[in-house]
Amino acid sequence: MNTTHTDTGFSDEDRTALVDTVQRFATQAIAPHVGAWDAAGEFPRGLYHQAAELGLLGLGYPEHLGGTPAPWRARNAMSQTLARYGGSGGVMASLFTHNIGLPPVLVHGTPEQQAEIIPPVLRGEKIAALGITEPGGGSDVAALRTTARLDGSDYVIDGEKVFITSGMRCDWITLAVRTDVNSKGAGGISMVVVPCDAPGVSRSRLDKMGWLCSDTAHLRFDGVRVPARYRLGAEGAGFRMIMGNFNGERMAMSAMALGFAEACYDEALAWARQRSTFGAPLIERQVIRHKLMDMQMRIQSTQAWVDALGARVDGGDAGADWVANVCLLKNHATQTMQFCADAAVQILGGMGFMRGTVSERVYREVKVMMIGGGAEEIMKELAARQWGL
Repeated sequence: MNTTHTDTGFSDEDRTALVDTVQRFATQAIAPHVGAWDAAGEFPRGLYHQAAELGLLGLGYPEHLGGTPAPWRARNAMSQTLARYGGSGGVMASLFTHNIGLPPVLVHGTPEQQAEIIPPVLRGEKIAALGITEPGGGSDVAALRTTARLDGSDYVIDGEKVFITSGMRCDWITLAVRTDVNSKGAGGISMVVVPCDAPGVSRSRLDKMGWLCSDTAHLRFDGVRVPARYRLGAEGAGFRMIMGNFNGERMAMSAMALGFAEACYDEALAWARQRSTFGAPLIERQVIRHKLMDMQMRIQSTQAWVDALGARVDGGDAGADWVANVCLLKNHATQTMQFCADAAVQILGGMGFMRGTVSERVYREVKVMMIGGGAEEIMKELAARQWGL
Protein backbone atom coordinates (compact mmCIF):
# COMPACT_ATOMS: atom_id res chain seq x y z
CA MET A 1 0.00 0.00 0.00
CA ASN A 2 1.10 3.60 -0.50
CA THR A 3 2.39 5.59 2.45
CA THR A 4 0.62 8.86 1.70
CA HIS A 5 -0.93 10.46 4.78
CA THR A 6 -4.69 10.94 4.75
CA ASP A 7 -7.07 11.80 7.58
CA THR A 8 -9.48 8.88 7.54
CA GLY A 9 -11.23 9.63 10.82
CA PHE A 10 -10.65 6.03 11.89
CA SER A 11 -11.52 5.78 15.60
CA ASP A 12 -10.50 3.34 18.31
CA GLU A 13 -14.04 1.92 18.15
CA ASP A 14 -13.62 1.37 14.42
CA ARG A 15 -10.35 -0.48 15.04
CA THR A 16 -11.95 -2.71 17.69
CA ALA A 17 -14.84 -3.56 15.37
CA LEU A 18 -12.41 -4.33 12.55
CA VAL A 19 -10.34 -6.65 14.74
CA ASP A 20 -13.48 -8.47 15.89
CA THR A 21 -14.66 -8.95 12.30
CA VAL A 22 -11.26 -10.15 11.12
CA GLN A 23 -10.90 -12.57 14.04
CA ARG A 24 -14.28 -14.16 13.27
CA PHE A 25 -13.42 -14.42 9.58
CA ALA A 26 -10.03 -16.00 10.34
CA THR A 27 -11.32 -18.52 12.89
CA GLN A 28 -14.37 -19.55 10.87
CA ALA A 29 -13.43 -19.20 7.19
CA ILE A 30 -9.67 -19.86 7.24
CA ALA A 31 -8.22 -21.76 10.21
CA PRO A 32 -10.41 -24.91 9.94
CA HIS A 33 -9.51 -25.38 6.27
CA VAL A 34 -5.82 -24.54 6.07
CA GLY A 35 -4.64 -28.16 6.29
CA ALA A 36 -6.84 -29.21 3.37
CA TRP A 37 -5.85 -26.15 1.36
CA ASP A 38 -2.16 -26.83 1.95
CA ALA A 39 -2.66 -30.39 0.72
CA ALA A 40 -4.51 -29.13 -2.36
CA GLY A 41 -1.88 -26.47 -3.07
CA GLU A 42 -4.46 -23.69 -3.28
CA PHE A 43 -7.49 -22.19 -1.60
CA PRO A 44 -10.87 -21.54 -3.25
CA ARG A 45 -11.24 -18.36 -5.25
CA GLY A 46 -14.46 -17.83 -3.34
CA LEU A 47 -12.36 -16.71 -0.38
CA TYR A 48 -11.57 -13.52 -2.28
CA HIS A 49 -15.29 -12.78 -2.52
CA GLN A 50 -15.78 -13.45 1.20
CA ALA A 51 -12.94 -11.11 2.13
CA ALA A 52 -14.23 -8.49 -0.31
CA GLU A 53 -17.74 -8.60 1.15
CA LEU A 54 -16.28 -7.83 4.57
CA GLY A 55 -14.35 -4.91 3.11
CA LEU A 56 -10.96 -6.47 3.85
CA LEU A 57 -9.61 -6.37 0.30
CA GLY A 58 -10.47 -2.69 -0.03
CA LEU A 59 -9.05 -1.51 3.28
CA GLY A 60 -6.85 1.51 2.63
CA TYR A 61 -8.18 2.27 -0.87
CA PRO A 62 -10.31 5.26 -1.89
CA GLU A 63 -14.09 5.00 -1.77
CA HIS A 64 -14.53 5.99 -5.41
CA LEU A 65 -12.58 2.85 -6.39
CA GLY A 66 -14.59 0.59 -4.08
CA GLY A 67 -12.33 0.76 -1.06
CA THR A 68 -12.42 2.03 2.51
CA PRO A 69 -9.85 4.66 3.48
CA ALA A 70 -7.97 3.49 6.56
CA PRO A 71 -4.77 4.45 8.39
CA TRP A 72 -1.85 2.11 8.79
CA ARG A 73 -2.83 1.25 12.35
CA ALA A 74 -6.01 -0.28 10.93
CA ARG A 75 -4.24 -2.12 8.11
CA ASN A 76 -1.60 -3.42 10.51
CA ALA A 77 -4.31 -4.57 12.91
CA MET A 78 -5.99 -6.50 10.10
CA SER A 79 -2.74 -8.18 9.03
CA GLN A 80 -1.75 -9.04 12.58
CA THR A 81 -5.17 -10.45 13.48
CA LEU A 82 -5.49 -12.54 10.31
CA ALA A 83 -2.03 -14.01 10.92
CA ARG A 84 -2.70 -14.75 14.58
CA TYR A 85 -6.07 -16.45 14.14
CA GLY A 86 -5.80 -17.75 10.56
CA GLY A 87 -2.34 -19.22 11.08
CA SER A 88 -1.43 -19.41 7.40
CA GLY A 89 1.07 -17.25 5.56
CA GLY A 90 0.08 -18.97 2.34
CA VAL A 91 -3.49 -17.73 2.60
CA MET A 92 -2.43 -14.20 3.43
CA ALA A 93 0.24 -14.05 0.74
CA SER A 94 -2.19 -14.84 -2.07
CA LEU A 95 -5.37 -13.32 -0.65
CA PHE A 96 -3.66 -9.94 -0.31
CA THR A 97 -1.26 -10.01 -3.26
CA HIS A 98 -3.12 -6.99 -4.58
CA ASN A 99 -1.62 -4.95 -1.75
CA ILE A 100 1.73 -5.14 -3.53
CA GLY A 101 0.36 -5.24 -7.08
CA LEU A 102 -2.12 -2.35 -6.95
CA PRO A 103 -0.34 0.44 -5.02
CA PRO A 104 1.75 1.49 -8.06
CA VAL A 105 -1.51 1.78 -10.01
CA LEU A 106 -3.12 3.73 -7.18
CA VAL A 107 -0.20 6.12 -6.72
CA HIS A 108 1.06 6.52 -10.29
CA GLY A 109 -1.78 5.39 -12.55
CA THR A 110 -4.14 7.59 -14.50
CA PRO A 111 -7.81 7.79 -13.44
CA GLU A 112 -8.64 5.59 -16.43
CA GLN A 113 -6.10 2.95 -15.43
CA GLN A 114 -7.30 2.99 -11.84
CA ALA A 115 -10.97 2.69 -12.82
CA GLU A 116 -10.31 -0.27 -15.11
CA ILE A 117 -7.95 -2.26 -12.90
CA ILE A 118 -8.62 -1.58 -9.21
CA PRO A 119 -12.40 -1.97 -8.55
CA PRO A 120 -12.77 -5.55 -9.87
CA VAL A 121 -9.83 -6.63 -7.71
CA LEU A 122 -11.30 -5.06 -4.58
CA ARG A 123 -14.59 -6.85 -5.34
CA GLY A 124 -12.77 -10.17 -5.39
CA GLU A 125 -13.50 -10.72 -9.07
CA LYS A 126 -9.93 -10.31 -10.34
CA ILE A 127 -6.52 -11.11 -8.85
CA ALA A 128 -3.61 -8.68 -9.05
CA ALA A 129 0.06 -9.57 -8.58
CA LEU A 130 3.48 -7.93 -8.72
CA GLY A 131 6.32 -9.01 -10.99
CA ILE A 132 9.77 -7.79 -9.96
CA THR A 133 12.15 -10.67 -9.18
CA GLU A 134 13.97 -12.40 -12.03
CA PRO A 135 16.05 -15.59 -12.25
CA GLY A 136 19.50 -14.73 -10.94
CA GLY A 137 18.40 -11.24 -9.88
CA GLY A 138 16.98 -11.56 -6.38
CA SER A 139 17.05 -8.28 -4.49
CA ASP A 140 19.11 -6.57 -7.21
CA VAL A 141 16.21 -4.80 -8.90
CA ALA A 142 18.53 -2.59 -10.94
CA ALA A 143 19.86 -5.67 -12.74
CA LEU A 144 16.51 -6.73 -14.23
CA ARG A 145 16.61 -7.86 -17.85
CA THR A 146 12.98 -8.17 -18.91
CA THR A 147 12.54 -5.72 -21.78
CA ALA A 148 9.60 -3.77 -23.14
CA ARG A 149 10.21 -2.44 -26.64
CA LEU A 150 7.80 0.16 -28.02
CA ASP A 151 6.28 -0.93 -31.34
CA GLY A 152 3.64 1.47 -32.55
CA SER A 153 1.06 1.83 -29.80
CA ASP A 154 2.17 -1.36 -28.00
CA TYR A 155 5.02 -2.50 -25.84
CA VAL A 156 6.49 -5.88 -26.81
CA ILE A 157 7.67 -7.62 -23.65
CA ASP A 158 10.27 -10.38 -23.46
CA GLY A 159 11.77 -11.88 -20.33
CA GLU A 160 11.12 -13.89 -17.18
CA LYS A 161 9.95 -13.37 -13.62
CA VAL A 162 10.29 -15.85 -10.78
CA PHE A 163 8.89 -16.45 -7.26
CA ILE A 164 5.73 -14.56 -8.25
CA THR A 165 3.01 -14.89 -5.62
CA SER A 166 -0.40 -15.59 -7.20
CA GLY A 167 1.45 -15.95 -10.47
CA MET A 168 -0.54 -19.00 -11.58
CA ARG A 169 -3.95 -17.38 -11.44
CA CYS A 170 -3.48 -13.61 -11.43
CA ASP A 171 -5.49 -11.59 -13.94
CA TRP A 172 -3.25 -8.52 -13.81
CA ILE A 173 0.44 -8.25 -13.04
CA THR A 174 2.25 -5.00 -12.38
CA LEU A 175 5.50 -5.71 -14.16
CA ALA A 176 8.93 -4.14 -13.85
CA VAL A 177 10.49 -3.89 -17.31
CA ARG A 178 13.44 -2.21 -18.97
CA THR A 179 12.01 0.19 -21.55
CA ASP A 180 15.43 1.64 -22.38
CA VAL A 181 17.04 -1.57 -23.59
CA ASN A 182 20.43 0.12 -23.91
CA SER A 183 20.50 1.29 -20.30
CA LYS A 184 21.98 -0.44 -17.27
CA GLY A 185 21.27 -0.11 -13.59
CA ALA A 186 18.30 1.76 -12.17
CA GLY A 187 17.85 3.97 -15.22
CA GLY A 188 15.51 2.88 -17.97
CA ILE A 189 13.21 0.79 -15.74
CA SER A 190 9.46 1.30 -16.10
CA MET A 191 6.30 -0.26 -14.71
CA VAL A 192 3.65 -1.73 -17.02
CA VAL A 193 0.41 -3.44 -16.00
CA VAL A 194 0.04 -6.60 -18.06
CA PRO A 195 -3.22 -8.51 -18.61
CA CYS A 196 -2.23 -12.10 -17.82
CA ASP A 197 -4.41 -13.56 -20.58
CA ALA A 198 -2.31 -11.79 -23.22
CA PRO A 199 -0.80 -14.13 -25.84
CA GLY A 200 2.79 -15.04 -25.04
CA VAL A 201 2.38 -15.22 -21.25
CA SER A 202 3.19 -18.67 -19.87
CA ARG A 203 3.31 -19.88 -16.27
CA SER A 204 5.00 -22.72 -14.40
CA ARG A 205 4.11 -23.63 -10.83
CA LEU A 206 6.88 -23.71 -8.22
CA ASP A 207 6.94 -26.05 -5.21
CA LYS A 208 7.97 -24.57 -1.88
CA MET A 209 8.94 -25.37 1.70
CA GLY A 210 6.04 -23.32 3.06
CA TRP A 211 3.10 -21.19 1.94
CA LEU A 212 1.80 -24.40 0.40
CA CYS A 213 -1.68 -23.09 -0.45
CA SER A 214 -0.27 -19.99 -2.11
CA ASP A 215 0.47 -20.48 -5.78
CA THR A 216 3.95 -19.28 -6.72
CA ALA A 217 5.01 -19.15 -10.34
CA HIS A 218 7.80 -18.74 -12.84
CA LEU A 219 6.44 -16.48 -15.58
CA ARG A 220 7.71 -16.13 -19.13
CA PHE A 221 6.91 -13.32 -21.54
CA ASP A 222 7.57 -14.15 -25.18
CA GLY A 223 6.71 -11.27 -27.48
CA VAL A 224 3.79 -10.21 -25.29
CA ARG A 225 2.07 -7.18 -26.77
CA VAL A 226 0.61 -4.74 -24.23
CA PRO A 227 -0.98 -1.40 -25.13
CA ALA A 228 1.31 1.46 -24.13
CA ARG A 229 -1.60 3.00 -22.22
CA TYR A 230 -0.91 0.40 -19.50
CA ARG A 231 2.45 1.98 -18.63
CA LEU A 232 2.39 3.61 -15.20
CA GLY A 233 3.81 7.11 -15.11
CA ALA A 234 6.72 8.18 -17.24
CA GLU A 235 9.20 5.90 -18.95
CA GLY A 236 12.24 5.33 -16.78
CA ALA A 237 10.44 6.18 -13.52
CA GLY A 238 9.92 2.57 -12.47
CA PHE A 239 12.82 2.12 -10.08
CA ARG A 240 11.59 4.84 -7.73
CA MET A 241 8.07 3.36 -7.87
CA ILE A 242 9.42 -0.03 -6.89
CA MET A 243 11.44 1.30 -3.97
CA GLY A 244 8.46 3.22 -2.61
CA ASN A 245 6.22 0.20 -2.98
CA PHE A 246 8.56 -1.91 -0.86
CA ASN A 247 8.00 0.31 2.18
CA GLY A 248 4.34 -0.62 2.42
CA GLU A 249 5.07 -4.28 1.77
CA ARG A 250 7.64 -4.39 4.56
CA MET A 251 5.29 -2.68 6.99
CA ALA A 252 2.56 -5.21 6.27
CA MET A 253 4.98 -8.13 6.53
CA SER A 254 6.12 -6.90 9.94
CA ALA A 255 2.54 -6.88 11.23
CA MET A 256 2.00 -10.35 9.78
CA ALA A 257 5.16 -11.69 11.39
CA LEU A 258 4.00 -10.30 14.73
CA GLY A 259 0.66 -12.08 14.36
CA PHE A 260 2.34 -15.38 13.53
CA ALA A 261 4.59 -15.02 16.58
CA GLU A 262 1.46 -14.53 18.70
CA ALA A 263 -0.13 -17.60 17.10
CA CYS A 264 2.86 -19.68 18.15
CA TYR A 265 2.72 -18.28 21.68
CA ASP A 266 -1.02 -19.01 21.91
CA GLU A 267 -0.54 -22.62 20.84
CA ALA A 268 2.46 -23.17 23.10
CA LEU A 269 0.67 -21.71 26.12
CA ALA A 270 -2.46 -23.80 25.53
CA TRP A 271 -0.32 -26.94 25.16
CA ALA A 272 1.69 -26.17 28.29
CA ARG A 273 -1.49 -25.80 30.31
CA GLN A 274 -3.09 -29.06 29.23
CA ARG A 275 -0.04 -31.32 28.73
CA SER A 276 1.19 -33.11 31.88
CA THR A 277 4.59 -34.70 32.39
CA PHE A 278 5.77 -36.49 35.49
CA GLY A 279 2.53 -35.69 37.30
CA ALA A 280 2.28 -31.94 36.63
CA PRO A 281 1.27 -29.63 33.76
CA LEU A 282 4.14 -28.29 31.68
CA ILE A 283 3.22 -24.73 32.69
CA GLU A 284 4.42 -25.52 36.22
CA ARG A 285 7.95 -26.11 34.93
CA GLN A 286 10.09 -23.04 35.32
CA VAL A 287 11.97 -23.71 32.10
CA ILE A 288 8.69 -23.68 30.15
CA ARG A 289 7.47 -20.47 31.79
CA HIS A 290 10.78 -18.83 30.97
CA LYS A 291 10.49 -19.86 27.31
CA LEU A 292 7.04 -18.30 27.20
CA MET A 293 8.37 -15.10 28.77
CA ASP A 294 11.19 -14.98 26.22
CA MET A 295 8.51 -15.15 23.53
CA GLN A 296 6.48 -12.39 25.17
CA MET A 297 9.53 -10.16 25.49
CA ARG A 298 10.04 -10.26 21.73
CA ILE A 299 6.33 -10.00 20.92
CA GLN A 300 5.86 -6.92 23.10
CA SER A 301 8.89 -5.11 21.67
CA THR A 302 7.74 -5.85 18.13
CA GLN A 303 4.22 -4.64 18.94
CA ALA A 304 5.59 -1.35 20.27
CA TRP A 305 7.72 -0.81 17.15
CA VAL A 306 4.87 -1.66 14.76
CA ASP A 307 2.55 0.73 16.59
CA ALA A 308 5.14 3.50 16.67
CA LEU A 309 5.95 3.34 12.96
CA GLY A 310 2.29 3.05 12.05
CA ALA A 311 1.57 6.20 14.05
CA ARG A 312 4.44 8.03 12.38
CA VAL A 313 3.35 7.31 8.82
CA ASP A 314 -0.29 8.03 9.70
CA GLY A 315 0.96 11.40 10.89
CA GLY A 316 2.67 12.09 7.59
CA ASP A 317 6.21 11.06 8.52
CA ALA A 318 7.57 8.74 5.83
CA GLY A 319 11.03 10.20 5.48
CA ALA A 320 14.43 8.54 5.39
CA ASP A 321 14.50 7.81 9.12
CA TRP A 322 11.09 6.13 8.91
CA VAL A 323 12.21 4.05 5.92
CA ALA A 324 15.31 2.91 7.83
CA ASN A 325 13.18 1.96 10.80
CA VAL A 326 10.78 -0.03 8.62
CA CYS A 327 13.70 -2.00 7.18
CA LEU A 328 14.98 -2.86 10.65
CA LEU A 329 11.47 -3.52 11.94
CA LYS A 330 11.00 -6.13 9.23
CA ASN A 331 14.17 -7.87 10.42
CA HIS A 332 13.15 -7.63 14.07
CA ALA A 333 9.59 -8.83 13.45
CA THR A 334 10.62 -11.82 11.36
CA GLN A 335 13.31 -12.73 13.90
CA THR A 336 10.60 -12.57 16.57
CA MET A 337 8.48 -14.89 14.44
CA GLN A 338 11.42 -17.25 14.01
CA PHE A 339 12.22 -17.32 17.72
CA CYS A 340 8.60 -17.92 18.73
CA ALA A 341 8.09 -20.65 16.14
CA ASP A 342 11.21 -22.45 17.31
CA ALA A 343 10.30 -22.10 21.00
CA ALA A 344 6.73 -23.27 20.38
CA VAL A 345 7.84 -26.35 18.47
CA GLN A 346 10.21 -27.16 21.33
CA ILE A 347 7.44 -26.79 23.93
CA LEU A 348 5.06 -28.93 21.89
CA GLY A 349 7.76 -31.59 21.55
CA GLY A 350 6.78 -34.37 19.17
CA MET A 351 3.48 -32.69 18.37
CA GLY A 352 5.38 -29.65 17.20
CA PHE A 353 6.92 -31.77 14.47
CA MET A 354 3.51 -32.93 13.21
CA ARG A 355 1.60 -31.41 10.34
CA GLY A 356 -1.59 -29.83 11.61
CA THR A 357 -0.09 -27.69 14.35
CA VAL A 358 0.16 -23.97 13.74
CA SER A 359 3.71 -23.84 15.08
CA GLU A 360 4.94 -26.45 12.61
CA ARG A 361 3.45 -24.50 9.71
CA VAL A 362 4.84 -21.17 10.91
CA TYR A 363 8.25 -22.79 11.48
CA ARG A 364 8.37 -23.70 7.78
CA GLU A 365 7.02 -20.35 6.63
CA VAL A 366 9.29 -18.03 8.56
CA LYS A 367 12.18 -18.22 6.10
CA VAL A 368 10.21 -16.75 3.22
CA MET A 369 9.20 -13.89 5.50
CA MET A 370 12.88 -13.22 6.25
CA ILE A 371 13.74 -13.22 2.53
CA GLY A 372 10.69 -11.86 0.70
CA GLY A 373 10.26 -8.12 0.43
CA GLY A 374 13.99 -7.68 0.97
CA ALA A 375 16.36 -10.11 2.64
CA GLU A 376 17.80 -9.35 6.08
CA GLU A 377 21.16 -8.35 4.68
CA ILE A 378 19.59 -5.96 2.18
CA MET A 379 17.43 -4.43 4.94
CA LYS A 380 20.48 -3.63 7.06
CA GLU A 381 22.32 -2.08 4.14
CA LEU A 382 19.32 -0.02 3.05
CA ALA A 383 18.77 1.24 6.59
CA ALA A 384 22.43 2.23 6.86
CA ARG A 385 22.21 4.17 3.61
CA GLN A 386 19.08 6.00 4.76
CA TRP A 387 21.09 7.20 7.75
CA GLY A 388 24.03 8.22 5.57
CA LEU A 389 26.37 5.51 6.85
